[in-house]
Amino acid sequence: MGKKILLSFANALQNIRTRFFHTVLSILGIVIGVAALVAMLSLIDGMEQYAREQITKTTSLKAILIQPNLYKSVNEVSVRKQDYAYLEYDAFLKMRSALTKPATGYLYSRHTDEITMKANHQSIGTIVTGTSLPLHPDIQLLYGTAFTESDLKNRGNVAFINQRLAKQLVGKKPEQTAINQHIVYKGNVLTVIGVSADKDAKVGQLLMPVTLFSDSALKANPPMGIIEAENVEEVPELKKQIENWLTANMKTKLADFSIITNEQRVNQIAKGFLLFRLIMGMIVGISVLVGGIGVMNVLLISVTERTVEIGIRKALGAKKRDILWQFLSESITISTFGSLLGLALGLLSTLAFVPIVKALTDIPFQMAYTWNTFTIILVVAMLIGVIFGTYPAMRAARLDPVEAIRRE
Repeated sequence: MGKKILLSFANALQNIRTRFFHTVLSILGIVIGVAALVAMLSLIDGMEQYAREQITKTTSLKAILIQPNLYKSVNEVSVRKQDYAYLEYDAFLKMRSALTKPATGYLYSRHTDEITMKANHQSIGTIVTGTSLPLHPDIQLLYGTAFTESDLKNRGNVAFINQRLAKQLVGKKPEQTAINQHIVYKGNVLTVIGVSADKDAKVGQLLMPVTLFSDSALKANPPMGIIEAENVEEVPELKKQIENWLTANMKTKLADFSIITNEQRVNQIAKGFLLFRLIMGMIVGISVLVGGIGVMNVLLISVTERTVEIGIRKALGAKKRDILWQFLSESITISTFGSLLGLALGLLSTLAFVPIVKALTDIPFQMAYTWNTFTIILVVAMLIGVIFGTYPAMRAARLDPVEAIRRE
């Protein structure tokens, strides 16, 4: 059986060489369709890869966000709840210690408010951030220090500020002179212990221990809890543990909290790109369909030209399945040949697209070639060969040997 298959493909290659230019002209539809398919899939894969990189740069895929739901729907109108659960520092520490997978985490509450300079009672509008993380990795201290775990636990009246707020505090003096200045916020006299690098900021920012926030302040601006897993694979398990802990310990429904992972954003993007692939694939499929008709045309002409040959083979004992397989193998060979030409053309065209995209958008965009793309091309070639080669092959197999030999 294996010998027959190899012989069929060898005969198919010989027939293609005999009618090479005719074959190439007939499979232009496949070549163009497959080239468009390769270019489209590679472009979409590149876009998806770029989107994933941007999400990873701006957010951590290992992070789990815990937000209180402050609103409810009443008659399809969003209304703020009177009572809702929120995490405070002690509860957050208990929840974090209950996790069975290694993870870090912190509380974070940000809002705009007014602070007062103790020296001259001047009011300054600023962004106030209460956090349980002494120093976020994205923050670079220029002068002084950040607050410590001890400051958090003992409700230390300390804070560090950005360069913009430091300039507002000290005027024309050097920014480092803001260290040890006193700021009044909600009755708390805070000592500035550090200045962070943020020279391009247009608004002053003040970071202080979240434990200094009163219950009323926390209720007005509930903090967001952020848990970061050690490994991305552990995010789903940690999310479930957080949900179970909130349900068991916060004396509230889980619906009072939103547990958000950035993996959801990646999945949403993947679904969007999948839909884009399907739509574009159906559009490009028209060209592939035209190419399949071209393959059928080549084989029908081949059947007509080789009628006598088919009749002689059948008279000498060739069975219907032998003739059927001969033309099917020829169809698959032709469609594979066209698909390979289309693949090469598609790859070359994508290499030309990238510089154009970069020049027009100034985005570091790259094409992405995946095994899925090459697998799809192989499957397309096989399907075209089988689907559009079946009718000519059956027509050849059904020829009566006597009638075929007479037709000369």
